[in-house]
Parts: sequence; C-alpha cells; structure tokens
Amino acid sequence: MTRYAANTEVSSSKSRDEIERTLERYGADQFLYGWKETDALVGFRMNGRQVRFVLPLPARDDKAFTEYVSRGHRYARTEEAARKLYEQAVRQRWRALALVIKAKLEAVESGIAIFEDEFMANIVLPNGRLVGDEVRPAIASAYETGDMPTMLPDYSGGGRG
Repeated sequence: MTRYAANTEVSSSKSRDEIERTLERYGADQFLYGWKETDALVGFRMNGRQVRFVLPLPARDDKAFTEYVSRGHRYARTEEAARKLYEQAVRQRWRALALVIKAKLEAVESGIAIFEDEFMANIVLPNGRLVGDEVRPAIASAYETGDMPTMLPDYSGGGRG
C-alpha cells in the first residue's frame, strides 16, 4: 500500500500554511506551530478547547535515506540523495496531517461527527497532557483484565458532579 502524498511536491511550509488557513476558516481563534529535530507540533483553540497534534519526524540518519540495496549489497547514498529522500518524507507527513485535520473539521461541519469526538485524543487537558495519553493506558488495562475503569481522574481541581 502506498502512503498518501508519498510523491508530493508541496512544501512543508505550504502544508503548514494550509493547516492554518483551514483552521481559521472553520473557526479556530488561536494557532501555533513549532518543531524540533524529532517532531513538529501544531496547536489550536476551537470550540473552547485546546488541541495539539504532535507530528513525528523521521530521523535524518535513518538507513531508508542514507543507504540503498542493490543486488543484495548495501550501498551509501550521497548526502544530496539522502537529503532529498528525507525532505520528501517530511513533506509527506505534513500533507497527511493537513488531510487529517481538514477531514475532521469537515466531518464536524457536515454534522457527521461532534468536535470533541473527532479531536478527543488530541484535546489538551488542564494538566497539559492529551486526553489520549491519559485514556490509552486505561483502555489497554480494560482489554487486558476485562475490568472497566471506575471513572477518569478529576482534573478540574475542584471536582464536578
């Protein structure tokens, strides 16, 4: 199976701009993005919720970029060839993120889904963690043990009924 946008020529910056414009069009009132060597981050506020996507970036020195196999032998790629393959992989990831965000927002706008349901795993809780990070272990435990968690921990500081 081929990856979405595997051969895209759309730059990462154009994909980020597209994400920002899409969020603005659907009603976001805040937007941010940043990056470091291992990942990039896109955050926004919409419907009174903070949402964060962390986009894992490939390692520049990954053998998929730096080496190739021909007739059973492994060879080193040139630095230029490795750089081009790496940049292609980064562009592909940004296109995929743009697609995901746009599809989720359109599902909400069309009444197919509810905002909180579409973005549940990426909603930022008051403690700074994502809902998905908090809930995933409870889901895994429930499937391993067959026991349902009693309730999510109280993050409000004052409790809610």
